[in-house]
Amino acid sequence: MAKKRLSIFTDGGSRGNPGPGAIGVVIKDDQRKNIKTFSKFLGKTTNNVAEYLAVIEAMKWLKENTKVDDIDFNFSIDSKLVVNQLNGFFKIKKAKLVDLVIQVRILEKEIGGRFIYRFIPRHLNKEADRLVNQELNKNIF
Repeated sequence: MAKKRLSIFTDGGSRGNPGPGAIGVVIKDDQRKNIKTFSKFLGKTTNNVAEYLAVIEAMKWLKENTKVDDIDFNFSIDSKLVVNQLNGFFKIKKAKLVDLVIQVRILEKEIGGRFIYRFIPRHLNKEADRLVNQELNKNIF
């Protein structure tokens, strides 16, 4: 039996740094079909915090909606900082980001499965980026 895989595309951003922020999440099944897309306005935040909150909100959805332990969760993120910190390649210097990484690690354990974090260029993360911008446009104009 083939191992189940989900592809999760996340993006977070703020207009100004800090400034009004939002997240976008796209979750796809093995056949690359969207099974869930959502966005959320965050209020005033930084780009890096928004990127982490996108991962955390995606994980919260996964926790509530996936019940199989043997799943690969393939996160595609257009923030080199977040990917490298989650993969343990970069030190985390800011206390707020340490707290967010702790939340990610707790959620990983609660969900089970295998988590893979990879960097993708922004042009390959268009759906999640579009959701972020739609949410920002809706809430600040």
